[in-house]
Amino acid sequence: MRRSALYSSSPSRQDTAASERAAQGQVRAKPSRLRQFLAREGSQPRLLWTVIALLSLATLASLIALVQHMPAALTQKDIDAAVLKTLETVQLPSKAAKAYEAIRPSVVRVLGMSPDPKTGELVQRSVGTGVVIVDKGIILTNLHVVQGASVIRIEFYDGLETTASVTGAQPENDLAVLQAHKIPDDLMAATMRSTSDLVPGDEVLAVGFPFGIGPSASAGVISGLQRAFRSPEGQQEMRNLIQFDAAANPGNSGGPLVTMDGQVVGIVTAIYNPSQQRTFIGIGFAVPIENAASAVGIPPF
Repeated sequence: MRRSALYSSSPSRQDTAASERAAQGQVRAKPSRLRQFLAREGSQPRLLWTVIALLSLATLASLIALVQHMPAALTQKDIDAAVLKTLETVQLPSKAAKAYEAIRPSVVRVLGMSPDPKTGELVQRSVGTGVVIVDKGIILTNLHVVQGASVIRIEFYDGLETTASVTGAQPENDLAVLQAHKIPDDLMAATMRSTSDLVPGDEVLAVGFPFGIGPSASAGVISGLQRAFRSPEGQQEMRNLIQFDAAANPGNSGGPLVTMDGQVVGIVTAIYNPSQQRTFIGIGFAVPIENAASAVGIPPF
């Protein structure tokens, strides 16, 4: 009697059928968990809408938190308060101080030197001020500061000392043009401004070396325009002058008269004092920069 095999290497009918279905691509993949969840919960729409609502609320809460942490837009009131606090706590430079800083690098001390009759040594005969108007070392000053001097010495802003030559003169306006023999590497020329829009009451600053002291600054206003002045000796009368009340004394001659933005509108040339003291009593005169520029050959504004 034939015994049935306990194990057989031949496939059964069921195995054969499964193999055939797999070979024909009919075996279906096992459903994913998401599909299983959707299939399981498909009959419960309320739960799905609850989940969507919770997600929406969470998103909304995040947006609200973000908006709350954003800086608020500045209002004009906020800006005004900040400016006021700055003005109360920070000491700002005055207009005169800013004008001085703008013109100072262009102001020079001018010394007229002549030999002493007894010793033959050069001694100081006059002191005045000059202003650099071209950065090649061209300087404007008063003619009376350098007239008759054997040697003219110049001292620049950075301390450099050199000699200079007179290259031009305008006696009717008491002006002289100097050329410095050496100049600083970073020499700055002053900015000149037309006097056509000046009116009495405009603030001005006179910068120079009164009695050799300086550079010194004095502030005031324009007192008048187109003034005339006759020298105490009566030898010369000058016209079309700017009258100002910023303190000026001997040594200021040839220095710049500047506006509060540091621009030159005149060259200080004289002070009025009917006494013999020759000191300032409140009336000074300056040659308009248009006249001064023409002495150098610079075209008018």
